[in-house]
Amino acid sequence: MFKTFLAGTLSGMALVVALRGAEPGASVVLIYNARMRESKNVANHYATRRNVPASQIIGLDLPTGETMSRTEYRQQLQQPLLKFLQQNKLFVYPPSAAGSEQKDLKPIAASIRYAVLAYGVPLRIAEDPSLADPGAEGIREVLRRNGAAVDSELSTLPVLNLSVPLAGPQANPLYGCLHPSWLDPTNGLLLVARLDGPSAAVARALVDKALEAETNGLWGRGYFDLRGLTNGSYKEGDDWIRAAADITRRFGYEAVVDDKPETFPVAFPMSQIALYAGWYDLNASGPFTRPKVEFMPGAFAYHLQSFSAHTLRSTTQNWCGPLLAAGATATMGSIDEPFLDGTPNIGVFFACWLPGGYTFGEAAHASQRVLSWQTTVIGDPLYRPFGKTPREQHDALAQRHSKLLEWADLRYADESLVLGLKPGEVVQYLLRPDVPQDSAVLAEKLADLYLMEGQDELSIKAFRRALKLGPTPQQRVRLTLSLGNRLVASAHEEDALALYDDFLKKCPDYSDAMDLYTKMETLATKLGQTRRAERYAREIAKLTGGK
Repeated sequence: MFKTFLAGTLSGMALVVALRGAEPGASVVLIYNARMRESKNVANHYATRRNVPASQIIGLDLPTGETMSRTEYRQQLQQPLLKFLQQNKLFVYPPSAAGSEQKDLKPIAASIRYAVLAYGVPLRIAEDPSLADPGAEGIREVLRRNGAAVDSELSTLPVLNLSVPLAGPQANPLYGCLHPSWLDPTNGLLLVARLDGPSAAVARALVDKALEAETNGLWGRGYFDLRGLTNGSYKEGDDWIRAAADITRRFGYEAVVDDKPETFPVAFPMSQIALYAGWYDLNASGPFTRPKVEFMPGAFAYHLQSFSAHTLRSTTQNWCGPLLAAGATATMGSIDEPFLDGTPNIGVFFACWLPGGYTFGEAAHASQRVLSWQTTVIGDPLYRPFGKTPREQHDALAQRHSKLLEWADLRYADESLVLGLKPGEVVQYLLRPDVPQDSAVLAEKLADLYLMEGQDELSIKAFRRALKLGPTPQQRVRLTLSLGNRLVASAHEEDALALYDDFLKKCPDYSDAMDLYTKMETLATKLGQTRRAERYAREIAKLTGGK
């Protein structure tokens, strides 16, 4: 009864998702750099995986670096691509368009909606202060720049005889649009994204991971890193990320929200990442600098920072390159200073992508207030992991006896709490025989639910059980810390000491060993175990450079 009630509610919430089918590769024009073999290889791989017609693939003679001049952009990319689209009737303009002086003319028909730029297509159009730009004097001086992200500039390609100046951003008339079908060249917008990253291998894998998540679902946890702003002009950035976290939670996903001024510390146990949004470090930091980042297949990760995509060729500089190298499937970023209003509204993105069921390309462009500016979109624009209802996803995993079923059941549990069911009712669901009982993910949820009900001993038992069920490395860290806190709170100090000792023996490279040794010294002193406390004190001294 519980499962039937919850499934019906979720299916109703996801009605818009269920009504839309998968979008084919025939809706894509695929562009690669003819000077780079790797670029063509990435394009061919994407075309094979997404069934892009050969007649919709074009190789262009482009610079091989990440930057191109405005002249190179116009003569080597913009004009040849537009000619290709018209010759192949992918864009159809009114017969009067040829030689017309009419401004801002749009196609009357378009058989493609997306442009995919393969690894090797330049990332940015360089600033050119010598360029004549009538009308630019009417733009605020701080925005009077004609440099732009190639992706963002190309998104305006359908509009002929564009009347606005090159300098500054253009308003996106389809920002926040409620119907994804409106995001179309006939309305003046081309959905542009790139398969890119620090290497061609990383770029090629983006479509593979997207397809895996479309087949099996995008599962895992959401992490949201606010700055704790309560006023000022930058508060809007916090509001966007907070909205994204709230949408994620209401959609039935675990959502961890941090509102401290600093970003997540390196020791933070960020496990099984499906979704991440945060700000504001110059370069990838915290958990994203670890040798292994626990991104789930299909994960979306976004860090709001003015130069987050200044280069995509680095695994350490800025954010987009490192996130992609670490395993993220999709991201967005800025190639140059966009100012806050010129960055995607990540709350709108989450609303469109999750409950709205938009493709990644649709959600990315619906979340941008401006175009012809600094945003680049990296990932397969057709990627749509939420194209099935929760009921459909759950049943498909159950039929295949997939290990991922644990995540579908976790989503049922979390969604039920949002809908107002009591923790005890959710516990009864998770203990049903048709729910996996060998899951560290669900055992941890049981521990949390028992804790919500004030049943400390049952919570401790569930945490211990979760630790025996093969958690991921970072989930093990979180389980250990949570169990240790419960043991101390329940006056099981000796058990807490044993737990911490065992953990540090198994994980000697734990990055916050100092914190654990400090807790252990305090506990040992409280228990009157002097020698043990002295041993922990010596370990602390070693970590701080003492003798």
